[in-house]
Amino acid sequence: MKYHNLEECIVDLEKNGHLIRVQEEVDPHLEMAAIHMKVYEAGGPALLFEKVKGSKFRAVSNLFGTIERSKFIFRDTFESTQDVIAIRNNPMKALKQPFKHLGAGLAAKSALPIKKTGLPPGFQEIQITDLPLIKHWKDDGGAFVTLPQVYSEDPEKPGIMNSNLGMYRVQLTGNEYDINREVGIHYQIHRGIGIHQAKATKLGQPLKVSCFIGGPPAHTISAVMPLPEGMSELTFAGLLSGRHFRYSYVDGYCISHDADFVITGEIYPGETKPEGPFGDHLGYYSLVHPFPVMRVHKVYAKQNAIYPFTVVGRPPQEDTSFGELIHELTGGAIRQEIPGVKEVHAVDAAGVHPLLLAIGSERYTPYQQVKQPAELLTISNRILGTGQLSLAKYLFIAAEEKEPLSTHRIEEFMTYILERIDLRRDIHFQTNTTIDTLDYSGTGLNTGSKVVFAAVGDKQRELCQEVPALLNDLPGYSPARWIMPGIVAIQGGAFTSYSEVEQEMSRLSEAIRERGSLPSCPMIILCDDSEFMSANVNNFLWATFTRSNPSHDIHGLDSRYEHKHWGCDTVIIDARTKPHQAPPLIPDAEVESNIKRVFADGGSLSRIQVRE
Repeated sequence: MKYHNLEECIVDLEKNGHLIRVQEEVDPHLEMAAIHMKVYEAGGPALLFEKVKGSKFRAVSNLFGTIERSKFIFRDTFESTQDVIAIRNNPMKALKQPFKHLGAGLAAKSALPIKKTGLPPGFQEIQITDLPLIKHWKDDGGAFVTLPQVYSEDPEKPGIMNSNLGMYRVQLTGNEYDINREVGIHYQIHRGIGIHQAKATKLGQPLKVSCFIGGPPAHTISAVMPLPEGMSELTFAGLLSGRHFRYSYVDGYCISHDADFVITGEIYPGETKPEGPFGDHLGYYSLVHPFPVMRVHKVYAKQNAIYPFTVVGRPPQEDTSFGELIHELTGGAIRQEIPGVKEVHAVDAAGVHPLLLAIGSERYTPYQQVKQPAELLTISNRILGTGQLSLAKYLFIAAEEKEPLSTHRIEEFMTYILERIDLRRDIHFQTNTTIDTLDYSGTGLNTGSKVVFAAVGDKQRELCQEVPALLNDLPGYSPARWIMPGIVAIQGGAFTSYSEVEQEMSRLSEAIRERGSLPSCPMIILCDDSEFMSANVNNFLWATFTRSNPSHDIHGLDSRYEHKHWGCDTVIIDARTKPHQAPPLIPDAEVESNIKRVFADGGSLSRIQVRE
């Protein structure tokens, strides 16, 4: 079905059993987010909150909570959109089979934005405080827009086809913001709006920004899509919705005629205010930092507008389903962009950006037996220099072999790597470089390090299937626990300082060395809680890769440098919590108790089985 607006989507979902109306009045201060998380965790439906305390507007969440529901929403446009993206990635497909791809050409043509005049009928001017001011986590700095479509244009080449539409969080209240007059715009590095702001600053002028909220679901998805070079987000929005993106300019600001809400304003050169904290997708709070402040010009709402939102926290959350949808839509885009890449998997359980798993080719010397990674290292550098992939810290990459290998079977893939990697030769660091803005494991905002673990060739070792005996009863450490083949967790004392950890690692290495060698255990995880770390693979992925900075937190048994290259016999990753890291997200017990009313007998959500 091709929706003209968000309400049509909601009606369609409800008709087909994909949405429930929450009829109780619910507080946007923590309660709405807590209800959403319970329903998402239960694999439940989308939610329409009909009575939002303090606002006349309704709100909807969990629209994209499952890949099945997302594909249902886009059931009439999904395949044609995939086809257009595939042709953009590989134009020869259309030349070789023009009639097969004729529909894609027609779909692309019908997706071009259409310009209108004036404000859309029914739009009314409101204030920020009229919106559902949803606060998600107890220590959040205020209310945030979590599904915004932030629009800006290239100041040197203005116009709809030289625009950027991105999902950058928008803080509505709190901190030092002048209520109804200012909002915060938090965008990370490598984002299109940053290029536009840099150009505007160079020209000495403010950057005009429009924040669209709501509209057809395709518009929300378009704001997070990693699109092929030259494909506009607004064209993609038209493709996926099956309907032209309609817009006009009012007071010099772009206005989406399909959005439920529009906030317009300007970002002035060098003007920032403290933004945050905010519960984020790594499972921690992102802390307070100066980010651009937007001076609000006007705020609009359509008649009977509906406010969409999501909740961001430790994966999996609704943005996990976003990722699955994007992967299905883009298909083999990364293979076209980086020659030799067969597969790249940004691991959701590890917070997406901290950990990448990849498969690549080894074609440099087909006349010789491959003895060490070669092309894999070239591919690794390309991966770590491409778009959002460049924010990764850890990249585990293996050569494509005859036997089937998938990065999505994580334990099997990690086992394959650890069976083959030469730890003295095939660990490669990049220090003092950029990482995710939201990742506090590094040495500063956006600053940290990266490491590549590359494996090629025959199996070198058998991996331990239980804790090796010599890791038990280590002085100063709790009993070791087995995580997966070749990986063991040991629990130590609290992290103190990096200088003291260096001494601690020397003592630990010596204590293990005195007991023997560890050929079957190439990786040890030093942690605060080995029971938690070993309870399941997702705990291991989350705690290890969100709490460690490769250059500072990777150590090794019998480590050494040879011509500035570091290697070891067994890798030790210090995944303990560090004092400079952000606190984890913890649900509020009082709120958890309060929301039980909507799940109780007679409540709107009584038929949903939630975990206590």
